[in-house]
Amino acid sequence: MRDFHQPRRSAAVAGEGMAATSHPIATLTALDVLRAGGNALDAAIAAVAVLGVVEPQSTGIGGDCFCLYSPKAGAPIALNGSGRAPAKALVEWYVEHGIRSIDSESPHAVTVPGAVDAWCRLNQDYGRKTLAELLEPAARYADVGVRISPRVASDFAGLSEKIARDEFAAKAFLRNGRLPGLGDTLKQPALAATFRRIGKEGRDAFYRGTAAAEMVARLQARGGLHTLDDFADQRAEYVTPISTEYRGASIYECPPNGQGLAALLILNILTGYEPGKLSEADYVHLLAEATKAGYAARDTYIADPAQVDVPVERLLSRDYAEAVRKRIDMKRASAPILPDAGGAKHRDTVYLCVVDRDRNACSFINSLFHPFGSAIYAPESGVMLHCRGAFFRTTPGHPNAIAPGKRPLHTIIPGMMMRNGRSEMPFGVMGGSYQACGHAHFLSGMLDRGDDPQAALDAPRSFADGGVLGLETTIGKDVATELARRGHEVAWVEAPHGGGQAIQIDHKRGVLIGGSDPRKDGCALGY
Repeated sequence: MRDFHQPRRSAAVAGEGMAATSHPIATLTALDVLRAGGNALDAAIAAVAVLGVVEPQSTGIGGDCFCLYSPKAGAPIALNGSGRAPAKALVEWYVEHGIRSIDSESPHAVTVPGAVDAWCRLNQDYGRKTLAELLEPAARYADVGVRISPRVASDFAGLSEKIARDEFAAKAFLRNGRLPGLGDTLKQPALAATFRRIGKEGRDAFYRGTAAAEMVARLQARGGLHTLDDFADQRAEYVTPISTEYRGASIYECPPNGQGLAALLILNILTGYEPGKLSEADYVHLLAEATKAGYAARDTYIADPAQVDVPVERLLSRDYAEAVRKRIDMKRASAPILPDAGGAKHRDTVYLCVVDRDRNACSFINSLFHPFGSAIYAPESGVMLHCRGAFFRTTPGHPNAIAPGKRPLHTIIPGMMMRNGRSEMPFGVMGGSYQACGHAHFLSGMLDRGDDPQAALDAPRSFADGGVLGLETTIGKDVATELARRGHEVAWVEAPHGGGQAIQIDHKRGVLIGGSDPRKDGCALGY
């Protein structure tokens, strides 16, 4: 039981169904779908579409997604909705043109958006409601406008200059040269019309016809290698999830090209310790050391498994984790692991989860990667294009080197915890590269410290990245001093580490317990 003297929120508790998202309007949309007879997947699609309207800096139909869906019992179904590089994207072309890294605002950072095809595929295969029904709330909010919430306003505050660099985006989003502020209204009528076309016509309304032609034209005008065939050929892919055991629970992640493998590797390392009994300084130190190892493996090996051999089994072996543990010194920080992949400091994503009355559980993540993605905007269709290709390398022979039809290393990862063949908790943490570390930290909070989902999300966060151990300001100065003494380069982060949601299922009592991260505007609600 939490300390009610402390200014924190309680976990949400319900019995029938529950949704947890990063924005209240999206959570309410998901609940409306559940109460109208939709299942967890229906509610997730409706909510993520709405999030593209209320958090346009974070997500949208111009982005990618991944989904873990657990229908009642059995291993979760995993769908990879990440987009592919154009067929002409030979790494040699980038070398010849002197492109040593892919800028996030260049057309080369835009892989074909995968989200819409994934939504359509999931709806067709597992949904109860029509796609038109599920996309109508998002269309309506885009039409009439939404009021800007506090976290969105905070994100918007530093992004006006980026939006101004694209004349079409500037016309759609800026007022007197600035993005809307707290409480201001943002309307996106072109996006509303596209939602309704997708609802009526399905994926072809996005990947063929006028919308695709406009996106390709915008990219080609900026020097992109995209063609109409690249868009028409985009397909989501069902994949076999990967997993590990942690404190008696089975933790499932999507396989590469996502970084879920790194999250599982960090958990395997933590298995050899008792994090719940460690001091805060010891715990932050241990998590930092495990994170360095996990991310070193990520940047060395993880890429598109359709084009590169990723040694998943070896990296998830107990022997690999034990070898890492032997190198960890609890009194001294190891050498920093410098970043090996492209990208700006902060990334933008939305994660949501839903559980319905039948105990179908959906773990869903959708993203533009950087704030407003590439900021390349298609005005007639209202699509802001993401920039996932910025994570590609232009070094021939690198596992994550750009190539025709290749998917980049992806940071967005939904998670699912299971016991005895049943889903026990869909969960996820936002925040770009932080997500793998965040998954391990969140699960350790629940399984090592006995936190409920809300308390585990509330807990202070740290992240060892790029040679710096970034601490949230809720971590004590005495802890920071001790970490510096051990050799960490410690810094207080300006923005908090990510966000997150989770819904725990107590099958025995028929209870749902949900949490939503205070670092965002959202909430968990049930009925």
